[in-house]
Order: sequence, then C-alpha cells, then structure tokens
Amino acid sequence: MEIPPEPPAGTPEYSATLPTKEERTWAMAAHLSALAFHLFPLGGHIIGPLVIWLIKRDSSDYIDDQGKEALNAQISFTIYSAIAAVFVIILVGFAFLFALWLADIILIIVAAIAANEGRRYRYPMIFRLVK
Repeated sequence: MEIPPEPPAGTPEYSATLPTKEERTWAMAAHLSALAFHLFPLGGHIIGPLVIWLIKRDSSDYIDDQGKEALNAQISFTIYSAIAAVFVIILVGFAFLFALWLADIILIIVAAIAANEGRRYRYPMIFRLVK
C-alpha cells in the first residue's frame, strides 16, 4: 500500500515524520471506537474516543491529533442530533436524524481508513471544542 505524499509545511495535515504502524492503529481505533454508540447508546460514541485519547495522547502527536478529531466529531454529531430531535416535533427531524446517523457512520469509516494510511483526517462541519 502506497502512502500519499505529505502536504506542504504550514498546512494542518503536515507532519515531519510518518506515523508508525502502532500510532496508525491507535488513531484508527480512536475513530472506530465511536461506533460503540450502537452497543451503548447513551454516550458510547463519545466515551470510546475519549478513553483512547486520554490514554494515548501523550505517547504520540498523531494519536493526540486524531483522538481529538474523533472526539470533536462525536461531540458535534451529538449537538446536531439534539437539534434534529427538536425538529422531530414537526416530523422533519426523523429525516435529519437518519441523515446524521448515516453521515456519522460513513465519516467514521473514511476517517479510520485515512488514519490507518497515516493521513490526518479532518471531519467536515464539526466544532473543534477539544483543543
């Protein structure tokens, strides 16, 4: 598998060194752990990335970055879902909730693949609350 070239210095995705296999695995796990929502609906999607990020953030800049990204994405999806839940009253919320659920799953998988390839993935349209 070929790793894509690094973007130029000064961009958020830039890294002077490529992450090791272990770093890529932990970063991928941080993203995939958000799928815990399907086993633990009340906060599992936030707890998974949070635990991995808290445990491994000091061991690698790459894991720290991707753990924060996964955590921020799940916090953002929770906020968006709460807003969509309000719209359930007028029935359009069901469509929004389904679209959010589907987008979350797709973006988690895309992020996990990117992390496994050593790329720093950025979720679209999320709040970066954890810095």
